[in-house]
Amino acid sequence: MRSRQGLGRLLGHRLGRPFGWLWAAYGTSALGTWLAFGAFPLIAIRVLHAGPAEVAALSSVGAAVGAAVAVPLGPWVEFRRKRPVLIAMDLVRFAALLTVPAAFVLGLLTFVQLLLVSVVVAAADITFRAASGAYLKTLLAAEDLLVANARFESTAWTTTIIGPPLGGAAIGLLGPVATVLADAVSYLLSALGIRATGRHEPRPERREAARMRARDLLDGWRYILADRTLRPLFFNTALFNGLVMAAEPLLAVLMLGRLGFTPWQYGLAFAAPSIGGLLGSRLARPLVTRFGQRRVLVASGTLRAIWPVGLAFLGPGTGGLLLVIGVELGLIFCCGVFNPVYTTYRLERTANDRVARTLSAWAVTTKATTALLTAVWGVLGGLLGPRTAIGLAGVLVLATPLLLPRRTTAPLSEPAPAPGRP
Repeated sequence: MRSRQGLGRLLGHRLGRPFGWLWAAYGTSALGTWLAFGAFPLIAIRVLHAGPAEVAALSSVGAAVGAAVAVPLGPWVEFRRKRPVLIAMDLVRFAALLTVPAAFVLGLLTFVQLLLVSVVVAAADITFRAASGAYLKTLLAAEDLLVANARFESTAWTTTIIGPPLGGAAIGLLGPVATVLADAVSYLLSALGIRATGRHEPRPERREAARMRARDLLDGWRYILADRTLRPLFFNTALFNGLVMAAEPLLAVLMLGRLGFTPWQYGLAFAAPSIGGLLGSRLARPLVTRFGQRRVLVASGTLRAIWPVGLAFLGPGTGGLLLVIGVELGLIFCCGVFNPVYTTYRLERTANDRVARTLSAWAVTTKATTALLTAVWGVLGGLLGPRTAIGLAGVLVLATPLLLPRRTTAPLSEPAPAPGRP
């Protein structure tokens, strides 16, 4: 009964007009991103006749360089109003993506341009995430953060379900460049939505010298590593995400190559289980209400780790397809519960004057780790075979629950000084 009441509160909890606009902006940009999912590799292959190495560079090198570019932006964002930063990052992504269809129409599109756009978008994504977490913490009361994060998570999985099929149809009818244009427009609409929040935001006060120093670039990492609850969670999420994502290209090679699955079967195997993420995000708050935040965090973080190793036993035919759908459904459901709880836990444990730097460092590390592990697993896949490499990633994922927080600590209510400073 308590879970049912909690679910009702989650669905009916009103967070105000400013959050409504922020939520709508997030949903719009998320849908645009999924509409254009895979568009850059398709453009590289079909329009620019790029080879496998160049296509791989669009995701791995673009993300890694984008993460490096974003490193100084975390400290820069910390001492500025977050709403203008969010709008600026949306407009940067809009402008960068808009150059692709413009260059295509003019016959000037090159692979270097695609790579540069991917770097700019990756850096803007990290900066946007850092600023949005800090802005959300000023926008809502602490007790509303889990509701808000659960709604973001639910929206993310909803757009995951509907975006790729719509994007695939649009690519088939209009070509991949059209979906890039749709993605660009979604960022423009997102900027307008954030502007419509209309919430006054005081300028943060900087307690250090006005000029940023080189050591300030590492403030986010110092803060995370000095906190005994954030530190294990930081390593847990970076390793889990990196290992899971590193196995995805090998799974595509295995399914579409050796096992002979068709592209629509491959798409179905990953689109259908996204329903689990939608359900899990809806249940996150009721579960926390009933069992407590730490228990749900540890339980869902542990349960999500048991699924990936099952992909090593993938076989051909209907049975293999059902195995992938079942494994992904269980994995995504557990992630749907874990993600909003962990995001809220992280915000509660981070002092208000450290949020942007902390989230920026977190996102940079996650993207860099994913890029590195994807490259390493590509080599392992060539040496050991894709199935063995997928199984190895799954076995290592089983160890990630050891890095979950094991003790309860009270949320921070006052800004804390930087680690190592008076």
